[in-house]
Amino acid sequence: MRSAAITRTTKETDIAVKVNLDGTGIAKLATGIGFFEHMLDQIARHAMIDLEVAAKGDLHIDQHHTVEDVGIALGQAIREALGDKRGITRYAHAYLPMDETLTRVALDFSGRPFLVWKTSFSNAKIGDFDTELVREFFQAFAMNAGLTLHVETLYGDNNHHIAESCFKGLARALREAMTVDPRQADRIPSTKGTLGG
Repeated sequence: MRSAAITRTTKETDIAVKVNLDGTGIAKLATGIGFFEHMLDQIARHAMIDLEVAAKGDLHIDQHHTVEDVGIALGQAIREALGDKRGITRYAHAYLPMDETLTRVALDFSGRPFLVWKTSFSNAKIGDFDTELVREFFQAFAMNAGLTLHVETLYGDNNHHIAESCFKGLARALREAMTVDPRQADRIPSTKGTLGG
């Protein structure tokens, strides 16, 4: 079973993340940030991974540390669960429509983390959630998952839809990229023979 558990404790946050990459999309989430939990639920549901996140952070300051550190821990958990990445599809992309919004996500489990971010928001907040934290999550996640990740919202007006299309697009691309290709189940999908970076 491709699964992992990561804990991360700092003076700012206490995070515990569990993933099962071959799950059924079940999420158990407790972060204290409602909109963020809604987005994490999209990852679990549409990537078809089982995901548990328990996070206690310095929310009396703001939501930044909690969102970023969950991104770090989730990235680390997925990286650990994939092991040497033997047999995975590796590359994937998704076009995610959500009403008036369309976002494209392309990724590679290259072991060489990089984020290209071409998404913007017209408001600083979605409810009480800072929209700038969407990018912070994706940055932390990509760096710690060892993921080359490109996210571009091609068009859209509603900030909730823009954010959600990014998370759902990530989830759909993750689902495909992490799938084991039976034609290469015993091989690492790289001419280098490694995807360690």
